[in-house]
Amino acid sequence: MDAKQRIYNIIDEKKADFIKVSDAVWEANETRFNTKESSKSFYKVLENEGFTIETGLAHMEYAFCATYGSGSPVIGILAEFDALGNMSQVCDLGEKKQEIDGGNGHGCGHNVLGAGALAGAVGIKSYMEENKIPGTIKLFGCPAEESGYGKSFMARDGVFDGLDIALTWHPSDTSNGWSISSLAVYQAYYNFKGVSSHAAAAPEQGRSALDAAELMNVGVQFLREHIVDSGRVHYAFMDAGGESANVVQPSASLYYFVRAKTLEEAKPIFDRVTKIANGAAMMTETEVEMVFDSACANYIPNKALTTAMYENLLETGSLNLTKEEMEYERRYYDSLPPSTRDRLYSRAKAAFPQLSEKEWNEMAESPILERPMPLVFADAASGSTDVGDVSWVVPTAQVTIGFEPQGTPAHSWQWVANGKSSVAHKGVLAAGRVIAATAFDVLNNPELLQQAKEEHTKMLDGRKYVSGIPADVRPR
Repeated sequence: MDAKQRIYNIIDEKKADFIKVSDAVWEANETRFNTKESSKSFYKVLENEGFTIETGLAHMEYAFCATYGSGSPVIGILAEFDALGNMSQVCDLGEKKQEIDGGNGHGCGHNVLGAGALAGAVGIKSYMEENKIPGTIKLFGCPAEESGYGKSFMARDGVFDGLDIALTWHPSDTSNGWSISSLAVYQAYYNFKGVSSHAAAAPEQGRSALDAAELMNVGVQFLREHIVDSGRVHYAFMDAGGESANVVQPSASLYYFVRAKTLEEAKPIFDRVTKIANGAAMMTETEVEMVFDSACANYIPNKALTTAMYENLLETGSLNLTKEEMEYERRYYDSLPPSTRDRLYSRAKAAFPQLSEKEWNEMAESPILERPMPLVFADAASGSTDVGDVSWVVPTAQVTIGFEPQGTPAHSWQWVANGKSSVAHKGVLAAGRVIAATAFDVLNNPELLQQAKEEHTKMLDGRKYVSGIPADVRPR
């Protein structure tokens, strides 16, 4: 039997374990660093498979590293399992409806992501065990990718030092190699403190923290004209001072994200945002405290490893969906506005110019896009991910698996509803196969590993990884 086919068979034989983990994490719906039940769902499988588990990494109670084997190469596999706030959704329902008002939900598919990484780690570990192949597999359980950036704290504290490569994946509405960068980001809270007073009888005695917060936001609006093109600034009110309009608000709090292509580009913008906060406090005679939350670096795709993962995706990434599963997914596809179909048609035409009009229409109208997109490396960046910090430490690659309804965005109710479906379960197994097959390639092809390392060194061009998180900041 072909070696990779044996790996695929192992994953299929153990698929009930991985699916159970995926569904358990979906049910837990835990956010940021508070992923107690989500991380626990991995432990039983890992212990039964003979991994040794170290927990409490980088001052995070629920970050873990599960290790099998010894010696080189040392292959890291990254698992995520955090959900998003206010993304609750009734499972399998083809319309938006929260299961719990204001509750959490897996709108980015991290329940599937973590389980797929687990499947990959177990698949390659079991094959190594059967064939007495030397090498080390490390599965990292990483909280707080959505906000807080667990991997960034782990990278800062040296958790990924000693790896030869790192592999991971992400749910998407298309299958492809992750061939572009991501935006670096700084995150912080700005907590304003004022003086309460009766807003009508004694307004002169009050100092409004809410005024300060609003002035800060106005100042940042003017700043937007004077930042680099890649710069992005987002905010949310965490505290608007209460519900009584006749009280001068004594408190207000804002949560800011500041993004750019690199940490070096984002830092000056972040510093100016902080200066604006201080200016707003000065104008209103209030006080402001900046509480640093986290930061993550831009992602550096390793072309050699990404190409290897993509080739395995082409070989084994098919979901083989049934007619019934396509009909299930069409409900989510049909919930999108008509304009989305035009965008999907344009995407298909741009990606596959050699096809016919009929084929472009068929692709655009399919609820799941089963055909992988062409792998094209481009100087572009979108979103942010703490996988970026890992990619500065070691050669890193990831793929996307297109099991989400075509045209639906990440952080949507459709992704939450789809999260426990048989289609999502097939995504778990497809990701596991691709990760395990790529790990096999690294174990058996020293030239691939050497090429990846040489490329990583060349990309860094003498630069060293420097975390954007100050040394005294702890996960919170």
